[in-house]
Amino acid sequence: MCDHGADSEYESLPETTSMGVHLMAGALAGIAEHSVMYPFDSIKTRMQVIQTNPQAIYTGVMQAASHIGHTEGLRTLWRGVNSVILGAGPSHALYFATYEYVKDFLGGNRDNGSHPLASALGGASATVLADALMNPFDVIKQRMQVQGSTYKTISECAIQVFRSEGLGAFYVSYPITLLMSIPFQSIQFATYETCRKFLNPQDLYSPFTHVVSGGLAGTIAAAATTPLDVVRTMLQTRGQSTDPRIQRVSGMTEACRLIYERKGIGGFWKGIKPRIISHAPSTALSWVTYEYFKWLIGTRPAE
Repeated sequence: MCDHGADSEYESLPETTSMGVHLMAGALAGIAEHSVMYPFDSIKTRMQVIQTNPQAIYTGVMQAASHIGHTEGLRTLWRGVNSVILGAGPSHALYFATYEYVKDFLGGNRDNGSHPLASALGGASATVLADALMNPFDVIKQRMQVQGSTYKTISECAIQVFRSEGLGAFYVSYPITLLMSIPFQSIQFATYETCRKFLNPQDLYSPFTHVVSGGLAGTIAAAATTPLDVVRTMLQTRGQSTDPRIQRVSGMTEACRLIYERKGIGGFWKGIKPRIISHAPSTALSWVTYEYFKWLIGTRPAE
């Protein structure tokens, strides 16, 4: 392992690093982020789905984890993770590379100052492209996470969803995904860059700074966008529901109306705790992994 001291010239990297480095670092960061905290994402999905079965209604993170563990086995919490791993690498590579390009184009790397607008626009631009790639994988993931899912593999799930609901099933949630992800990523990137500059004004290599800034950014972004995530979950899992009205939901407006009708305003905040528990450490892990590999790959001498 190379000895990378805290006084290393870290922030000079974005100006000299190739796009390939950002792609590889982003891919590694995405896989690490989604894999480690996946069980909490499974719990969040279970809590957001509208259920008529009393035994499938979860009131808290620990209660949900305990119930799932005792009735279905703890391995159930990892069902569908392969879909995330398969999609997260290329999608994160794409959005980190796009983020770096747009941020630099808008002057976000100038003067070593804080440029939250450039960071926010970079994050929003990156999200449009990355979510188009990731959305089908996310649909497959949530179809495998819901209670009663019988899919054994992601390919089986993809084929059956396509045969029974068509290609549109993989993108019915794309508008709400963008509506959620653009503010999520904008808040995340702006918060991260602002905190990083505040905690580390000298722009030295500091994993502690990346962890703290990433965790805070993930917490704020996840909490603020939870209502949109609830709507997205309904759209992506409608085909697994036994409720005819949920099965017929065709868009954001109808999903919002049904959630409010069944659960009230509180229904839009279902799963906020596991969502924050999942996103805070996973976002911190994503950023520290991304920054480290970007630095490591970019500064490694040629063989």
